[in-house]
Amino acid sequence: MLLAITSDTWIVTGLGFGIVLLLLFFLVYVMKFFGWVMQLIERKPKKQESGVKSQDDTAAAIATALYLASEAGHHDQPTAIIAAQARETAWNEKANGLNNMGF
Repeated sequence: MLLAITSDTWIVTGLGFGIVLLLLFFLVYVMKFFGWVMQLIERKPKKQESGVKSQDDTAAAIATALYLASEAGHHDQPTAIIAAQARETAWNEKANGLNNMGF
């Protein structure tokens, strides 16, 4: 019998399931380790030239958002509607009901 369930079947199934779970836990802890490393890298103090630059960047971002929200920022409006038109060809005559075969 090809699909007979024996003690060997249960051992192989259990070992396979155990290996998958072991690898899953291993990957979870590897990802936690990388998250911990990224937090350590992020904690390093960053040198900032001046506080004025960040305020200028914020003001520029706000001005850009307001410009894009206004009518002047909406320049990508479609000028024409492009749609595929179904053509009646010999290949789709039956679907269009144009043949005289009575199907």
